[in-house]
Amino acid sequence: MTADRRRPDHHSDRHPTRAADLRHVVTHLLTPLLMCIGMGLAYLGAFANPTPHHLPVAIVGTGTHAQVLAQTLNDQTHGALEARTVPDRATAIQQLKDQDVFGAYLAGGKPTGAGAPRTPELLLATAGSDTSATVVQKVFTPLAAQQGAPLKITDIAPTAENDPTGQGIFFLLVALSIGSYASVAVIGGAGAALPMRLRAALAIGTSFVVSIIGTLFAGPVFHLVEHGLWALWGMAWLYSAGILLIGTGLHTFLKRWTTLGVMTLFVMLNFTSSGGIFRPEMQNGFFAALHSFWNGAGFVEGTRSHVYFADHGLAGHVWTLAGWLVVGLLTVSVAALAEKHRRTAEAEAIAHAGAVAAAAVAATVPERAPRRTSARSAAPGETDVQEEAEEEMDEAVGV
Repeated sequence: MTADRRRPDHHSDRHPTRAADLRHVVTHLLTPLLMCIGMGLAYLGAFANPTPHHLPVAIVGTGTHAQVLAQTLNDQTHGALEARTVPDRATAIQQLKDQDVFGAYLAGGKPTGAGAPRTPELLLATAGSDTSATVVQKVFTPLAAQQGAPLKITDIAPTAENDPTGQGIFFLLVALSIGSYASVAVIGGAGAALPMRLRAALAIGTSFVVSIIGTLFAGPVFHLVEHGLWALWGMAWLYSAGILLIGTGLHTFLKRWTTLGVMTLFVMLNFTSSGGIFRPEMQNGFFAALHSFWNGAGFVEGTRSHVYFADHGLAGHVWTLAGWLVVGLLTVSVAALAEKHRRTAEAEAIAHAGAVAAAAVAATVPERAPRRTSARSAAPGETDVQEEAEEEMDEAVGV
């Protein structure tokens, strides 16, 4: 008689492994999907419908006509503009340089005394914001047309020749940010076995390299900044070091979610509130509020202040960047304490488990012959940790 034999079903053995692999992929897909949602909410919320909100402008003059024109603009724009009067052209220019206003209108007409009729003039500072200057120009061009005269445009703070829109500083911010937050995953993943003090040192060293690269881009390579490169480098280093230290510290707690965390902080909320494309007066209240203390705004406005506006307000922007650096130092300090506490707890748990096991062996086996200790093998889960670190770095660099 021949026994009835069945061939083993290898397909059924693969199903649990395949299901686990599928769950692994789906879990990792959460990160890009959350990034998609976050980027959509941030960028469309900040940039989709730019509308002026109390954008400050000036009407030059002390007479009734200037006061009536300013009040009329305030009434007709329903809060879009915040028009005020200034006594003379010199005062208007100073307020533009101080970025207290973003446009100053001198109405045309016949001046007092003898002389030719005065042409309507609009004073702008495009280095402060090209988009705000464009909005102001659209507002006052029709007023000049009502007088039957062309509007004279005077730019008292033009941008660099190789950066006509003034947005090169914003794209420099993007380059610095990517170099910084992408390095966080590498330091946190590949350097997970290093003590926190070495990871913090790597973060600071990387920030020096990133800031030097950014300064070279701004100066010798693309000529976005014509002077003050040393100060720009200092602000670039403060900015990059803050991101790297915060990200390195957060990695202790967030692990593979660190990339999403730093992108939320330093891309979604950072780029949109930096003022590089639209100033806060052109955005809603949420992003306008972030502009007052976020690190990207500190770098963009600090660079503008130094390069175009004779350092007016520079100290405040530098303090903003320094504040984020302090937050970074505090973050890595807290992370170092948490890791020390975690290692102590793990060591105590291992020692306790070893003592229990030794007691159990001693109770059941009176005497054991000594045996040679084998080479160290991978700890349970160590391979998974290494693979997760590699996946995290791949995700960060890919983003």
